Amino acid sequence: MLYVVSTPIGNLEDMTLRALRLLREAEVIVAEDTRKTGNLLKYFGIPKKPFLSLHKFNERRQIAKIISLLKEGKRIALVSNAGTPLISDPGERLVKEAYKEGIKITAVPGACAAINALVLSGFSTKRFLFLGFLSKKRNLRLGELRKAKNTKATLIIFESPFRIKRLLEDLAEVFGGKTKVAILREMTKVYEEIRIGLIEELKDSLEEKAKGEITVVVEDER
Repeated sequence: MLYVVSTPIGNLEDMTLRALRLLREAEVIVAEDTRKTGNLLKYFGIPKKPFLSLHKFNERRQIAKIISLLKEGKRIALVSNAGTPLISDPGERLVKEAYKEGIKITAVPGACAAINALVLSGFSTKRFLFLGFLSKKRNLRLGELRKAKNTKATLIIFESPFRIKRLLEDLAEVFGGKTKVAILREMTKVYEEIRIGLIEELKDSLEEKAKGEITVVVEDER
C-alpha cells in the first residue's frame, strides 16, 4: 500500500499522530531529499528505514522500482521535503501509475503552505486558484497571470525569495498596483512574517534579498 504522508512546513509540532505512526510502520520511505527526511525521523525518534529518493530529475526512473516494491506488498510512505506531497512537489506520476496498477493508496492530511497562506491572508476562501510556481520566463509568466485574472478567484502563488520583486512587478502590470496581496514568509517558523497591502505599497518595501519560503495570495475584489 502507498501512503502519501504530509509533514510540517516549518514547525515540527504540526506533525500528526497518524503520520508518525505510519512512518514508523512503513517498510520503505520515498522522499524528495532523503537527508532532510532522515533528520525528521531522527527528531521524532523513528528508527532508520530503507530510503528511495524521488525528485524531478529521477522520477521517471524510480517509479518502476517503487511500483515493483508495492506489488510485493511493501508498505511505502511517500513524503516531500515539507508539507503535502504532490503540491508543487514530486509524486504525481507515482500516484497515477500506482492507480493504473491497481495498488491501494491513501493520503494522510496535514500541513499545506497554500491553504495555510490562504487562511492567513484574510481574503475570500469561497473560490481560489492555486498556481504553484509560475514560469521563470517573463512572457510566459505574464500570460499565466492574465489567464488567471479571468477566473474570478483568490490566487495562491509560490515564489522564490530571489524573484519575489519581479513577481510583484508583474502582478502590478496585470492586476494593477491597487490590487491587495498578502506576502507570507517562513510560515509556522520562528521568523514568520505576514505583509498585507496594495501591490504598489509592498513591492518597494521588501528587502533586496529576502530569505525563506514565500507564498503570495492575490485578492479577488469582484
